[in-house]
Amino acid sequence: MSNFWIILGHTYFSKLKTKSFIITTLITMLIVAGLTNMTRIIDFFNKGEGSEERIAVIDETGLLINPLKEQMKANNSDIQLEAFNGSEKDAENAVKLDEYKGLLILSNNQEGLPEAAYKARSIADSSLPSELQHYLQQIKTGLAASKINLSQEQLSKLYEPVSFSKFALEENAKTEEELNQARGLVYVLLFIIYFAVILYANMIAMEVATEKSSRVMEILISSVAPVKQMFAKIIGIALLSLTQMGIILAVGIYFVKRNMESMQGGFFEFFGFSDIPTSTIIYALVFFLLGYLLYATLAAFLGSLVSRIEDVQQMIMPMTLLVVAGFMISMFGLGQPDTSFMTIASFIPFFTPMLMFMRVGMLTLPVWEPLLGIAILIITIVILAIFGAKVYKGGVLMYGKSNSFKDIKKALQLTKNE
Repeated sequence: MSNFWIILGHTYFSKLKTKSFIITTLITMLIVAGLTNMTRIIDFFNKGEGSEERIAVIDETGLLINPLKEQMKANNSDIQLEAFNGSEKDAENAVKLDEYKGLLILSNNQEGLPEAAYKARSIADSSLPSELQHYLQQIKTGLAASKINLSQEQLSKLYEPVSFSKFALEENAKTEEELNQARGLVYVLLFIIYFAVILYANMIAMEVATEKSSRVMEILISSVAPVKQMFAKIIGIALLSLTQMGIILAVGIYFVKRNMESMQGGFFEFFGFSDIPTSTIIYALVFFLLGYLLYATLAAFLGSLVSRIEDVQQMIMPMTLLVVAGFMISMFGLGQPDTSFMTIASFIPFFTPMLMFMRVGMLTLPVWEPLLGIAILIITIVILAIFGAKVYKGGVLMYGKSNSFKDIKKALQLTKNE
């Protein structure tokens, strides 16, 4: 058993000290810190930029600029409209010299209703002209209504959205608000599971292939049982991943607490981060760990089949495609989590970590369904471990050019001959 802990400790600490681990952790921490401080960053860069939102206006009607200003003021818009007294050519030159953000030309069409043209140095930014168009549309609607003698009350009734309520008949079913929060939360956690499984499973395959290419594996395999060696590496990388995610999570929590006031409502509340159910966190951890063990075991014995590090990505490509397929299906399932296809697919072991978690987060499932999914994952991991250990033992002794999955048969034959 001591050999197991030696390999586990060596795998963990050797990876922990690598430049790639330190650099990726620091970069991810900076990204998390940036995202959680996004409101402050935007406010910082927006200081003193009010002049950049100045819009020169040539009102050919002489009647539209004031109602437009009132509309924008009522909606607390940051855009400043300024009447331009010169010619259109002079206004265009002023825009080119960055004196104005853009030029708005107001006129009436043949029916006497507003129309406009917007000119700027670049129209890549669609938000500002879209906002101007929205306010002009409101003015046009009011003018059109007055032409056909519609009162403001009648106009409001015309555009009032239809009342449409949704009610779930199943007992303990989630409300629409709860579903919106669950959808956002599950969406984010699915991304974490997806990227973590991809990243750390690849790391295991690379670890095995690297040691094999240095012929260290021949010494290890003679002194340590294949199962011990394989799981020592898997658990070592798992501890490394938990260390990295723990550091990143701590940074995220620290900055979220510091910016809690600016995060109230809006994005933060919509995505369900203001009230995360304990059961969702527990299921996320369980399915993350089981999904990791499933794909890590698969990656370990696939990595043992290659003799060169360059062949690792090609060998584990089918495994990567399985993870991607599970992720894409779960993304589709966020809109239709209760379909028969999603139910059946959630019990397929390679899709269970993401699909079952998605269904648990979105639906009120009977307890036996997630428990059955967990049991299927554990059984699959055990079967993969037994089969993988045999392939691993023979695979690490194979050298030369890899022939994809034909090498599995050769690895099993080498194991039998041992």
